[in-house]
Amino acid sequence: MNGIETQSTRIAILDLYDGVSNQGMRCIREILNQYSDQNNLDIIWDEFDVRQKKEVPDLSYDIFISSGGPGSPLESEGSDWEKLYFNWLHQIEKWNNNEAHVQKKYVFFICHSFQLACRHYQVGRLCKRRSTAFGVFPIHTLRDGKNELVFKDMRDPFYAVDSRDYQVIEPNKNLLHSVGPRILAIEKERPHILLERAVMAVRFDDFMIGTQFHPEADAIGMSLHLQTEEKKKTVIENYGVEKWDSMIKHLNDPDKIMFTYSHILPNFLSIAIGQLQPVDI
Repeated sequence: MNGIETQSTRIAILDLYDGVSNQGMRCIREILNQYSDQNNLDIIWDEFDVRQKKEVPDLSYDIFISSGGPGSPLESEGSDWEKLYFNWLHQIEKWNNNEAHVQKKYVFFICHSFQLACRHYQVGRLCKRRSTAFGVFPIHTLRDGKNELVFKDMRDPFYAVDSRDYQVIEPNKNLLHSVGPRILAIEKERPHILLERAVMAVRFDDFMIGTQFHPEADAIGMSLHLQTEEKKKTVIENYGVEKWDSMIKHLNDPDKIMFTYSHILPNFLSIAIGQLQPVDI
C-alpha cells in the first residue's frame, strides 16, 4: 500500500528523583497527556530511574525530558549513575552532530538536571545557596530569551516555581561569547542585595534547552505541597506567614504558574515533534 503514515512520538522521561516523593513526575505525565489529547497525537513514553536503578534510555526515542531531583548536583560527580547519565548525553550529542541523521534528538533539562548540564558544559559556577529558594518567583528574559521559540508568548517577567538549594551563577563569558550555550533568563533583579543573580534558563545548542525553575509545576501539585504541615512550617519560619499567603495567592492566578505550565514544555514539544518526518508505507 502506498501512502504516508505518521508514526508515534516516543518520549523518554529521565527520573532523577532518587525514589523521593515528588509532584514533578506527575506534572510531566499530565503535560504529555494533555498535549497528546489537544493535538490528537499518538504519544507514548517510558520512564527511566536514573539514580536508583541506573537506567537511561537508548536512542530509539525522539524526545527526552530529564527531571528535577533532590540532593547535591556537586556531590554526585564521579558516581556510577552520573557517569551513565553523561554517557547517555554524549550519545545524544554524537547523534545530533551526525549530518546523516535528519531527525535530531531533543532534550529538556529541569532544575537538578539543568544544574548537572550546566556543570558539564561549564556554563557558570554551580554552588550551594545561602538559603533554600522556594516559591513562585518572577523570571526575567534576556535578549536571547526574547527570541527563544520555547518561550513564545511568555511575558517579561513571567512567573515560575523555584525550588532549589543550589544555583548556577557567574556565567562563563568566554564560553558564552562563542557559538555555544546562550543564557535565556535570570532570576529577579534585586539592586539592594549584592548577590549574583542565578541563571534560570539556558539553550545549550539547537536541540537541548533547560531551566533551573520548574516549568512542569501546576497549581494543584504546588498547592498540595505548600499545604503539607512540614512545608508550611518551613516557609513560615523562613519567610513569614505573609510569604506563604502570597504563594497560595499566586497559585490561583492564571497569569502566573499555570501560564508557564501551559506554554514552556508544550512549546518545546511542538518544536521537537514538528521536526519528525512521516514514514512512507
